[in-house]
Amino acid sequence: MKKSTSTKTPVNIPVASVEQYMQVGCGRCPLGGTPECKVHAWTNEFKALRELVLESGLTEEIKWSAPCYTHSGHNVAMLGALKDSCVLSFFDGASLEDPAGILERPGPNSREGRVIRFTSISQIKEQQNHVRQFLAQAIAVASGERRKAVAPTPPLEMPEELTEAFRDDASLKKAFEALTPGRQRGYLLHFNQAKQSATRRARIAKCEAGIRLGKGLHD
Repeated sequence: MKKSTSTKTPVNIPVASVEQYMQVGCGRCPLGGTPECKVHAWTNEFKALRELVLESGLTEEIKWSAPCYTHSGHNVAMLGALKDSCVLSFFDGASLEDPAGILERPGPNSREGRVIRFTSISQIKEQQNHVRQFLAQAIAVASGERRKAVAPTPPLEMPEELTEAFRDDASLKKAFEALTPGRQRGYLLHFNQAKQSATRRARIAKCEAGIRLGKGLHD
């Protein structure tokens, strides 16, 4: 994409409609309303995907500053623009049958959400039937006609620094094991995100009081 020489003043305002989204982007960064906004890099792809989604009968809304599609008040799908692709996201994507392996996890720790990334109109045309099938399945899940699958939670590695802390203090280990699985997972994600051993130790020490009180990372 060519570098813009536009002097148009950037905007940073919440969008109220899909039409406004297509003009100024999500409005959450200073590039909104300028040619540099990533939404403008995928205008044609966005329009093609939007047509497919609306064809399914879903209700179009703006949520989280982006186009969101609902069925009977339930969130089903969203459209979004990234630097390298235009994305169709499914809130309950883990419940959808995907024999061709088209759906992706949006992140390594994602459980139920799934996405399809598009980089061209031709790709959308090639996969339009798959998109229609995914939308039909997602609507069935949202309406209760199809059982919602619960994505298995992959086990997280216990950092060595936490194992050492447990060896030094059995009461801390007991308190951690008494936490709900979700709270344990939250702490393990927080500890494992630190690249340095010293940082992991510091995080464990800082969280020790909350663990003993039975609280989660963000409680």
